[in-house]
Amino acid sequence: MLETSARLLRLLSLLQAHREWSGAALAERLDVTPRTIRRDVDRLRELGYPVNASPGTGGGYQLGAGAELPPLLLDDDEAVAVAVGLRTAAGQGVDGIGETSVRALAKLEQVLPGRLRRRVSALNAFTVPMLRGPLPSAADPAVLTELANLCRDAERLRFEYRDHEGTPTRRTVEPHRLVCSERRWYLVAWDLDRADWRTFRVDRITPKPPHGPRFAPRTPPAQDLAAYVSQGVSTRVYAAHAVVRLFASVEEAAERISPTAGTLEPDGPDTCILRTGAGSLDVMVIHVMLLGFEFEVLEPAELTEAIGTASGRLARALARSSARAAEPVPRTPDGAGRTPGTPSGPGAAS
Repeated sequence: MLETSARLLRLLSLLQAHREWSGAALAERLDVTPRTIRRDVDRLRELGYPVNASPGTGGGYQLGAGAELPPLLLDDDEAVAVAVGLRTAAGQGVDGIGETSVRALAKLEQVLPGRLRRRVSALNAFTVPMLRGPLPSAADPAVLTELANLCRDAERLRFEYRDHEGTPTRRTVEPHRLVCSERRWYLVAWDLDRADWRTFRVDRITPKPPHGPRFAPRTPPAQDLAAYVSQGVSTRVYAAHAVVRLFASVEEAAERISPTAGTLEPDGPDTCILRTGAGSLDVMVIHVMLLGFEFEVLEPAELTEAIGTASGRLARALARSSARAAEPVPRTPDGAGRTPGTPSGPGAAS
């Protein structure tokens, strides 16, 4: 009995992981016969899980939406509460749980009955969150769920994409993963027209169904996709790049430097390496200075020259300001002092 229950849970997990499975593939994964798979599917249906089956050589099993919520998950009110919470966490990128929220939301909405979906949509449509500070362009939870399902099922995605100037383009990609950073979502995908990996901001994506067909997943551009996206949005997108040693631990630096401002790697207990980008070397000087850490430029050499130029300009400005502050205050005929540059005599402002 325990073995059968464990197998049912594994079967349910497999059905949630991919959109459709053949009976032979499920039998191979669970090391049982196709007949056992058919019996286990019947047991899941008895428990309330809506498992659809299509006959023929191209058929298989698919977990679908049913008239009733499967009893082993949640009751109606709990399901609505969880779905609303997951949508809120996904749309606002709650720190540390954003990506998990999207995965869980995709699984829950897959089996959520229509009447409960309408309740969830109403709550989200007529609820206004009060947040601390401005909210960056939030990704639509419905779009996030759609993208997550396409990544899971390895289906091509067609969408309209707006660049930072608002110019739209039509794109066709093979979606791979969603990455969340600071309440902003990014899609890592293989761009078919450009034959290369690209990173897209989800809040700029408008899906244009129908999607498909399915594709064979490619080797991702990096093992650490979070670092890959961070480097893309903080460094590769800019004309000027720099590598700087900061005289602070990587933990201390991470408190001030977000993943969208640069990538950090440890360089000993009290130093770390920052890789970052900017529109120009002059802007890079300001960017590094405003970090608030002592630093050393590792590359490029041109950044050191730009810092020298800025240092000289600042030194001359400081010298002029200091000299002006040291000038004696002019005296008026009655002996009263006035600030240099202040008008005097008839018609002077009082």
